Amino acid sequence: MTNEIRAIFDRIAPVYDQLNDWLSLGQHRIWKEMTVKWSQAKPGDICLDLCCGSGDLSLRTARRVGATGHVYGVDFSPGQLAIARVRQESQYPKPSITWVEADVLDLPFTDNKFDAATMGYGLRNVKDIQRSLQEIHRVLKKDAKAAILDFHRPGNPQLRAFQQWYLDNLVVPIAHQMGVKEEYAYISPSLDRFPTGIEQVEIARQVGFATATHYPIANGMMGVLVVHKL
Repeated sequence: MTNEIRAIFDRIAPVYDQLNDWLSLGQHRIWKEMTVKWSQAKPGDICLDLCCGSGDLSLRTARRVGATGHVYGVDFSPGQLAIARVRQESQYPKPSITWVEADVLDLPFTDNKFDAATMGYGLRNVKDIQRSLQEIHRVLKKDAKAAILDFHRPGNPQLRAFQQWYLDNLVVPIAHQMGVKEEYAYISPSLDRFPTGIEQVEIARQVGFATATHYPIANGMMGVLVVHKL
């Protein structure tokens, strides 16, 4: 990821969770629970949450793996990780999570380490999607799955037009009121560059995943890519 995108996520860190709640009408919580479920993380597992941000998926996964499991939350934004640490400390019992500042294109982990992995709203922002999926494949154990949640452009023209209206008339103005208009204006161009679900499945297979399935949700405005390493 570029230093520019890192700076964006550092700046929005203080309002990131509140904006997600408002902009998704609370639905992002359901989507994240679905993502953790699709990763098939289970009690005692060692799990990876990439582009963890303020720690939402990491905390959800930590609850699922329990006291005998462990989660590594990875992000390149020190501002986001600082908030994630505060959230972790406020939980009782304290979740078993290690926060790691690192680039998802060059993960500081050995091969075949993790039982499951998640990524929320990160794949769309990496410089090299294929390299990112290669790294996920490398660090997953055999028979492990990863679930990757992100925004998408819906294929339906009417829904696509609605999504753009929503971004222009609700997302950016709310972000403007919170002092982060420029930081949220990048979402629309990032969606235009993002591969479709079918294209993501093809890239996942190219890097070695045995199976890859893309599940459209929220009328195709969101999606979860589930990949399986054999």
